[in-house]
Amino acid sequence: MKQPGGTRWNRRPFQLVHEAFHVRASRAYLITQTVVWIMIALSIVLLILDAVVDRGDEAWATFIAVDRVILVFFAVEWVLRVGSYESPNLRVFREPPMRRLRLQFLARLKFAITPMQLIDLVAVLAVFPGLRGLRALRLLRLLRSATAFRYANPFASFVQAVESNTLLFTFAFSILGLETLVGGITLFLLEVPEQPGLTLADGFWWALVTITTVGYGDITPVSPLGRIVGGFLMVGGMVTLAMFAGIIGNSLVGAVLAVREEQFRMTDYVDHLVVCGYDETTHLLLESLRSELDLDETRAVLFADHERPRDLPPEFLWVQGDPTKQSELDKVRLTHAAAVIVAGDRTALAQKADATTILIVFTIRAYLAEHAVQIEKRHRPLYVVAEILDSENVAHARTAGANEVVETRRLGSAMLAHSVRYHGSADVMSNVLLAGDHNIYLGQIPPRAEGIGTYLELLTFLALSQQGALVLGLRAPSGKEYINPPATFEVLPGSLLIYLAEQPVLVSPLGV
Repeated sequence: MKQPGGTRWNRRPFQLVHEAFHVRASRAYLITQTVVWIMIALSIVLLILDAVVDRGDEAWATFIAVDRVILVFFAVEWVLRVGSYESPNLRVFREPPMRRLRLQFLARLKFAITPMQLIDLVAVLAVFPGLRGLRALRLLRLLRSATAFRYANPFASFVQAVESNTLLFTFAFSILGLETLVGGITLFLLEVPEQPGLTLADGFWWALVTITTVGYGDITPVSPLGRIVGGFLMVGGMVTLAMFAGIIGNSLVGAVLAVREEQFRMTDYVDHLVVCGYDETTHLLLESLRSELDLDETRAVLFADHERPRDLPPEFLWVQGDPTKQSELDKVRLTHAAAVIVAGDRTALAQKADATTILIVFTIRAYLAEHAVQIEKRHRPLYVVAEILDSENVAHARTAGANEVVETRRLGSAMLAHSVRYHGSADVMSNVLLAGDHNIYLGQIPPRAEGIGTYLELLTFLALSQQGALVLGLRAPSGKEYINPPATFEVLPGSLLIYLAEQPVLVSPLGV
């Protein structure tokens, strides 16, 4: 399949490297990670042997040589990982060649300075003898594994907390750096006449030690003005430490909320999923999203008008705001999103919940119309799915702009009634709809089948060429579904196949 925004030159080698480091579902990624884990285990064994083997022994020299080979491996692996990273913006927008080059460079630079990549880069510095202990940082790869902590990854929670408060941490470290710079230069200028051997580096060291209240005592001001400066730095240090404690302890949530919202606006999240609405039953939707999506590849952002629930899993991002207000939709970078789910409030009356859902859908469409210039550059339109509780409001939701409407209460009631007459039918439908062995998918008719006129001819072709899928019917270009149509039913150009399979075997309507 042709890549969006691709060039004429063969991208296959680059795509293989990209899959090996960034596409978790690919076989190349699995092989790469297996080799990396083996090298990590080997490097840790060497670190242990280094502590017990006599450095005068010939075996120690062999260990050092092997360790340097491993370090070269990790250095090459880090370069390939950063170099094969692709700008997420290019998956959504078409850009001219020079802008594509600029976006790729900036995206890889941002990726290289993320906490995880910096930690791996620091681990490579173990090539210096005095820093060989940094090899232990490679163990953090194990903590980052989604399989090590399947349901509650504390490492992921820590990373999420840092990412959510990047601007605030930047502000705090800027204050610390400014205090150190001003204090160190001032001490140097004041104390040089009294202490001729004092250097500017000594001044910076004294300022940092004083601000952090460590107070080694190796450098002390002796002049009256120098001691006054030291007093101001001590007081400033207490304030600075209190600020860091407030950030880390999350005791300043109300004060930093606006900063966190602005931080999401400034992130580079694209092709993400936005879920509007949250109540006590939304955890069922989140469990389904976990089953259907790779949340490391497709970020899910929950958007509601209250603070983040304490029990919300860390892999789900949270943005506080009102999705019924057009001015608030900018908080979740809606123009860059792949899809939106508008979840109905099941704790409210059906009419009230549906009215809110319809208003949110209408607001989303109005927002997209206002940003039409940017939307026109997308490879595919934003897909909006709305949950309706009362079937009388389905037409209103479609009129408001929902691409797809799910009548949750009607579906549940229909399955209950049908199972009374046809025993076991509800179990079958549950297995089909829930993520499991088989699911219902919609896919594009294969190009080789173009020109086939009737439904029977299409079934005959697919029976000979497509294995592992059971065709159930067609969706016409008008959007109407035909389940098990007559053999002579005309297959119109642009129709989609409705089929049952263990996994998607045809290109989806979105082209992915």
